[in-house]
Amino acid sequence: IVCLCHRISDRDIRQEVSGGTRCFEVLQDETRVASSCGSCHDCAREVFDQACAATVAVAALHQSSPWPKRPEPRAAAS
Repeated sequence: IVCLCHRISDRDIRQEVSGGTRCFEVLQDETRVASSCGSCHDCAREVFDQACAATVAVAALHQSSPWPKRPEPRAAAS
């Protein structure tokens, strides 16, 4: 658990990032993490930043794959 006040875990944060959240303030709005006492802010931000970096790294791997893409099937002529 990263945020005790709202029971937000590192898994919850990573799930939000994999769902498309790329802004920490949006994460706070969606989950309320680090929005009460604030003691978890640094940890939550670290987990968020790592999750964002991992997402970018995976996307970069997919774009620079050494394997050629399969050709799209051709539409049948009418």
